[in-house]
Amino acid sequence: MDFRWNERNIDHLGEHGVSPEEAEHIIRVARSPYPRDIGDEKYRVCGRGRGGRPLQVIYLVDEDGTILVIHARPLSDKEKRRWRRTMK
Repeated sequence: MDFRWNERNIDHLGEHGVSPEEAEHIIRVARSPYPRDIGDEKYRVCGRGRGGRPLQVIYLVDEDGTILVIHARPLSDKEKRRWRRTMK
């Protein structure tokens, strides 16, 4: 998988305490039912990041197959409960 990073998406992830490497990891190790198509050619993946913390990553896939991460953040408590039920 190839990822495209720029100052904008790196800074945006940093505002949520997520590193590019952590976001890439979540996408690389995604397992069913992820990634989920959320419309507008965007995909969402949830998984465990650094230290096992649950994260959400949203990304686009360019025509050449390059992945552009546009958002990543820790899951809320409610989202964590829902995610854990989904992964059982």
